[in-house]
Amino acid sequence: MLWWILVTIVFALFLVLWVRAVVDVFRRGDLSGAAKAAWAIIMLIVPFIGLLVYMLLRPSDAQIARGTPR
Repeated sequence: MLWWILVTIVFALFLVLWVRAVVDVFRRGDLSGAAKAAWAIIMLIVPFIGLLVYMLLRPSDAQIARGTPR
């Protein structure tokens, strides 16, 4: 029973992070349309790896606001 609850919590956490990342991709103004589509496709095909790579490579909000390249 405890194992099932833990798996459910981890899956729900992953799902929330994944949805937030996809929404973040489409809201970012510093990405071109092709880059947004590429990120969305990557996160759909390989969700765990795509989410991890996106979170690691995504610039901070301050860098996006200033427009400084990473």
